[in-house]
Amino acid sequence: MAKIIPFRAVRPSIDKVALVTCRSYDDYSTSELAAWLNFNPYSFLHVINPAYVHSQKITLDKRFKGVSLKYHDFKAENIFIKEQKNAFYLYEIQTKNSTYSGIVAGTAIEDYKQNIIKKHEDTLQYRVELFKDYLHQTEFNTEPVLITYPDDLAINSWIAEIKKTNPTYHFTTTNKEKHTLWVIDNENEIQWLESKFDSITEVYIADGHHRSASAELLYDEYKESKNENLNYFMSFLIAESSIKIYEFNRIVRDLNGFTKDDFISKLSEYFIIKPKGQELWKPENKFEFGMYLAGNFYALFYKHDLNETKLNSILTNLDAQILYDKVLLPLLGIEDLRNDERIDYIPGKESILTIKEVIDEGEFEVGFMLFPSDINEIKAVADHDLIMPPKSTYIEPKFRSGLLIYEL
Repeated sequence: MAKIIPFRAVRPSIDKVALVTCRSYDDYSTSELAAWLNFNPYSFLHVINPAYVHSQKITLDKRFKGVSLKYHDFKAENIFIKEQKNAFYLYEIQTKNSTYSGIVAGTAIEDYKQNIIKKHEDTLQYRVELFKDYLHQTEFNTEPVLITYPDDLAINSWIAEIKKTNPTYHFTTTNKEKHTLWVIDNENEIQWLESKFDSITEVYIADGHHRSASAELLYDEYKESKNENLNYFMSFLIAESSIKIYEFNRIVRDLNGFTKDDFISKLSEYFIIKPKGQELWKPENKFEFGMYLAGNFYALFYKHDLNETKLNSILTNLDAQILYDKVLLPLLGIEDLRNDERIDYIPGKESILTIKEVIDEGEFEVGFMLFPSDINEIKAVADHDLIMPPKSTYIEPKFRSGLLIYEL
């Protein structure tokens, strides 16, 4: 059963929340990051990038200590306040096209170990250990793991009723998103929500595999400390039907020695190829792929036998795996999807024009567009203890950094 707990979050003061919170650090370009740090003294970016003030490169150990010191400075200046009692948090994000609502809570390391919290992505050990060290030295985390749970009418109704009450935060950010947060510290509400999740047999990590693995590693190394907070990690729990799953499209720097005509001829062994010229074509169904090469778009339809497909493994039928097995590895010679410098990735939420522009500029030679996986594919992979290819999914919503902090 899925165990969730309330916790005493640290969060920005109401008057500064719009100034403090930020997108994920990695989302900012160098120039954009510099602009925000120069303009806004309250930005949480100052906490996670403490060396900026001195314009210097520092070791990771010094950086982590600097993060911790800057975080405590923000608390001392009452930019951050700590909750007086344990609470759950209902968080809503409104974008131009979507509204996401979910519950922020602590989720159990033991559930992660027992596969009640299921995974579908592999992790890189160095990244797991790096973030574990970050958590150990800074003693806080502000990036929850995104977890999906089966849609539940009672929980949906509860969320709808909470939304009728006055929120703790309601603010708009410069990317035109609206953010609303309700603090749920009523004991009856807490017990009811705990019992509802206690009846859910399994939940699924949508985003945050490295963060959850780091939390487990930290727990394993320091569980003798009897620090109860190490038994849990912060999660943003959202119903399966509410998340948005995008594909990651692929762009490749060269054709591995093939001419354009030879490459297309090789592709025809596995795909029906239809030239689309300047039409901005992208896949509309599974087993369809888009390609942009030499100034033209192509539609690629995978030649698959329906009966054979039914006999294939869940992994073999993933579009990302098909592209790897039939094109990226045998034709383009790309074996390591994570580390090969000849390949890069563009989230499917970005316009197809982005792929065209990048390739037209000459740094890349060919681009492939995929049809996004759905939640059932992700769950099937996780249920069978399989791992999706790297960069298979780009999932929203993305949590606002610095909004809620889980202290260790």
